[in-house]
Amino acid sequence: MKRHPRVTGAVSLAVLAALVLAAFQLDGLTSIGDPAYRAAFRDASGLAPGNEVRVAGVRVGKVTSVGLARGPAGPYVRVRFRLDGGSVRLGERTGATIRIRTVLGQKYLALAPEGPGRLPEDAEIPLDRTAAPFDVIQAVTGLAETVDEIDSAQLGEAFTTLARTFADTPASVESSLRGLSRLSATVASRDAELRELLGRARTVTAVLAERDEEFRQLVADGDALLREVSRRRDAIHELLVGTNQLARELSGLVADNRERLRPALDQLRGVVGILQRNRDDLTRTIEGMAPFVDAFANVVGNGRWFDSYVRGLLQPYQPSVGGG
Repeated sequence: MKRHPRVTGAVSLAVLAALVLAAFQLDGLTSIGDPAYRAAFRDASGLAPGNEVRVAGVRVGKVTSVGLARGPAGPYVRVRFRLDGGSVRLGERTGATIRIRTVLGQKYLALAPEGPGRLPEDAEIPLDRTAAPFDVIQAVTGLAETVDEIDSAQLGEAFTTLARTFADTPASVESSLRGLSRLSATVASRDAELRELLGRARTVTAVLAERDEEFRQLVADGDALLREVSRRRDAIHELLVGTNQLARELSGLVADNRERLRPALDQLRGVVGILQRNRDDLTRTIEGMAPFVDAFANVVGNGRWFDSYVRGLLQPYQPSVGGG
């Protein structure tokens, strides 16, 4: 049978592309058959596809999409999510809330199964049974962006004009407006510093959001350390009390034996003085003993025996001259 290389190559490439596509869509393929539901929110509050779905703190699924939808009362946010294998039964009065998973603002969808019966698949939890949290990080970021758009010089001029307009009003109103004018002038003079402060705050929140897991681990380790210290509080207290008692006993011992220790310390001081005065002689003695110690070590280097020789005990050998 004749083979066609081009056809074979094209078929192989198509099969390979299909396998690669299936590998990338494996997560979606494994979720086929899992029950899907929807929830309506007035604000997404940072919820994103891939965030966890939890019931009583236990992960039971994940968010698949977040998008805008239009209803009779106007636009709202529609969140689609799937449950893993349908392990949780959702009642007809099930509620949903968007909650903060970490201190840095990561979100998850919390479900509260309530009511009789069973929530039909692909049913939508209405707005009156959903709630979204207040996002502190988003508020700080929005404040920084709002301040960036404020023309502080124009704001100060507006307050000054307002104060001049109400110059003939009673003293209390005039003083209040004059204070507002001074406040606006102060804000305008510190405009660059305020913008820099809010910009750095936004940078810090972004860095903390990127290091969410490390920060969470740090907090967990600190909590474990505090629990261990609390658990061993009695032992630490007894150690500190014992150390205090030991210090008092040592102080009493020194006080009681001061008269006995004084002569010994005086004699020790005298010995140290003698050694210091004869330091040069001791140095020369040690240097002079060095050759003797070296030679003695060589003599007794064989252990319990030693090597030596007696010079001149035998006459040296002298060969005869002339063969006699």
